Amino acid sequence: MPSATPLLDKIKSPADTRGLSIPELKQLAHDVRAETIDAVSVTGGHLGAGLGVVELTVALHHVFETPRDILIWDVGHQAYPHKILTGRRDRMKTLRTGGGLSGFTKRAESEYDPFGAAHAATSISAALGFCAARDAKGDNNKVVAVIGDGSMSAGMAYEAMNNAAETTKQLIVILNDNDMSIAPPVGGMSAYLARVVSGSGYQSLRRIGKQVAGALPKPLQEAARKAEEYARGMVTGGTFFEELGFQYVGPIDGHDMDALVPVLRNAREINRPVLVHVVTQKGKGYAPAENAADKYHGVVKFNVVTGEQVKAAAGPPSYTKVFAQALVKEAEKDDRIVAITAAMPSGTGLDIFGKAFPRRMFDVGIAEQHAVTFAAGLAADGMKPFCAIYSTFLQRGYDQVVHDVAIQRLPVRFAMDRAGLVGADGPTHAGSFDVGFMGALPGMILMAAADEVELARMVATAAAIDDRPSAFRYPRGEGLGLEMPAVNEPLEIGKGRIVREGTSVAIVSFGTRLGESLKAADLLAARGFSTTVADARFAKPLDIDLILRLAREHEALITVEEGAIGGFGAFVLQTLATHGALDRGLKVRTLVLPDVFQDQDKPDLMYAQAGLDAEGIMAGALSALGLDNVSTAGRRA
Repeated sequence: MPSATPLLDKIKSPADTRGLSIPELKQLAHDVRAETIDAVSVTGGHLGAGLGVVELTVALHHVFETPRDILIWDVGHQAYPHKILTGRRDRMKTLRTGGGLSGFTKRAESEYDPFGAAHAATSISAALGFCAARDAKGDNNKVVAVIGDGSMSAGMAYEAMNNAAETTKQLIVILNDNDMSIAPPVGGMSAYLARVVSGSGYQSLRRIGKQVAGALPKPLQEAARKAEEYARGMVTGGTFFEELGFQYVGPIDGHDMDALVPVLRNAREINRPVLVHVVTQKGKGYAPAENAADKYHGVVKFNVVTGEQVKAAAGPPSYTKVFAQALVKEAEKDDRIVAITAAMPSGTGLDIFGKAFPRRMFDVGIAEQHAVTFAAGLAADGMKPFCAIYSTFLQRGYDQVVHDVAIQRLPVRFAMDRAGLVGADGPTHAGSFDVGFMGALPGMILMAAADEVELARMVATAAAIDDRPSAFRYPRGEGLGLEMPAVNEPLEIGKGRIVREGTSVAIVSFGTRLGESLKAADLLAARGFSTTVADARFAKPLDIDLILRLAREHEALITVEEGAIGGFGAFVLQTLATHGALDRGLKVRTLVLPDVFQDQDKPDLMYAQAGLDAEGIMAGALSALGLDNVSTAGRRA
């Protein structure tokens, strides 16, 4: 498909869409869809969701005066067409690359991105905040939140909707239903009904009806209200949203510009919170996406003509797959083992577990808080739940981890995928903080895998722990290609291992920086420094004997981790201080991720910038020893 089309060439900002006719808007949507496909074929990214909202995006920018009118996209997977229309078209082929456009909405990137998003179900809450601010200032701009039906499984969306009617008189929520999960397919009749329900004529008739009903005795008033509400609900399915204080409009075909534009214009004038239910098709307009099971939700580079995605060279299995296969092994031996995911069965590898044990795998939707407490309930009744959630998403369920799991000392096992830096998805998806927030909890066992064999053993270790909670972290991407053992032996709780013995410098790695730590030891050896390398395995309980031994026998001790300040290195420092090891002149450096949110790039480059590659680790050791290392100076600036 061509990357440049005549009508799109004339659109420099959303203001240029406002004078277009409906046929021209349809042509513009065609052009934007082609441009989106062309860009993502080069960069990879989230394609299906964006293709599903092309017409909706064009219609929203046509009807509303963005950026004065606030438009907030939930999650941001679907924001590529929005970026094309808001002055970023010439940069679309830098999506998700170092120094390029974010794959999500981002305040620092454009005035048309009033609120950054990459986690689900935040748009209505944020929009309500904009409404309250607008009302307090006496402004009259419009605020629109777009939220997908998947995000509506998250409780936060309903918390916001429940609060909306008491907070503001004007808020527009667009429910983008792309899974037919709420309403059946719709056609011309329902589009007509949506226009009627949102129009001024219906509003006047409804007001008159309410005035008439108001003169009736109380029991008849209530009967009239329910009759009107449920009659409309039978047609539109909107009773539930009406109970939350929203006027429901829809469902309408989200690819029918003739229906979208007038309904959005009507919704713009309704002086109360309104929900417009729009049914769309993920991957719309691109046959390979429409025909794929996942609708090309996330893709690598691909051939535009055939849709064939570029296949990476065959390599070792991913850490995610190793986790899943190890969990299946344990479940074959113990029928109390169950697995829980929050809308990420393939992302966490639990689709593999689900195929083996369909009755023992639970997908709770985008509801991490529920997932954690659900797991706690399972554990309280004797099951062995493995709660597999990306590190960055587990942040959403932290109160439940503390209150419902840790305080009750329930043996929930947390498999924290995507630990550390994740590359193209950037800071919103980086698993930077779990060591600190999980390690702070009394009784929590916290592990990090150095390689795929260690990960499989940690799965077995967690399965054997039945008296308290446990967690283990592992990164995105492939393992090292190590031969997997036939039996995954559990680890001894709280015991690390020495991988290489030395005499002057000790490097203690927690997680998959072990390989770079060994390379750093080689670099130090070339400079005359004999180096011990240890794999901590556990941040909690920490191997105190190992740490104190290394402190006694070495001049400098360096900790290395793929996490933020306040994690493994802080635990080691606390131990050294408590036992007086720092009083003897030990030189210590704790190497962690820098105290910034790192933008997207290739993971290797990001770790190098963080000073967590071999040269950065060597530089940390030389710094501890009081030696300059010009070749790596400024790497962490």
